[in-house]
Amino acid sequence: MSSYALPANLLKKSAAELAQLRANGLTLLYYGIETGSAELLKRITKGATPEAMVTGLTKARQAGLKISATVILGLGGQTHWQEHIDATADLVNQVELDYLSTLQLMLDPMIHDEFHRKFREPFQEQDDRALLAEQVRLIERLNPPVPLVFRSNHASNALALAGELPQDRAVLLAQLERALTGAVRLRPEWMRGY
Repeated sequence: MSSYALPANLLKKSAAELAQLRANGLTLLYYGIETGSAELLKRITKGATPEAMVTGLTKARQAGLKISATVILGLGGQTHWQEHIDATADLVNQVELDYLSTLQLMLDPMIHDEFHRKFREPFQEQDDRALLAEQVRLIERLNPPVPLVFRSNHASNALALAGELPQDRAVLLAQLERALTGAVRLRPEWMRGY
């Protein structure tokens, strides 16, 4: 059995409660990290700090739960992208994840204006080339404490990637380099979705 989990869910549960959930058949948690940047977490009103996420994820892992986490490329926009990626890599490098996936930021027209307002400064979205550069920077900086399965195969991504980190780092970076030089075609925008 698997379940989605918010940062607050893991903080509210004791280690014993999480272990009991595991004993009763819960094996995998889907968890949205989104970003490791404390400032960006505030701006998107995630309701968590990087430290709280590390605490909760560590507690869940110690209870024997597998964790599939996601991060959102493009969440820092053109201004804060390096902070976003570096802080995200720092967070991921502190916890034992089984799976890590990236999605690309896609703003639904229904929330577009609200997102820009919450960001508290002009938000300029990243183009595909900049998002690929974010992916390169993330993969270069990831040094997980245990090997993890890495994917960017969500329908929102311009380029599907799959591998295990750290062992497939060079292969993933080579695929990204080929995409950046135009040797690999990106998924057309009309084929991308949530």
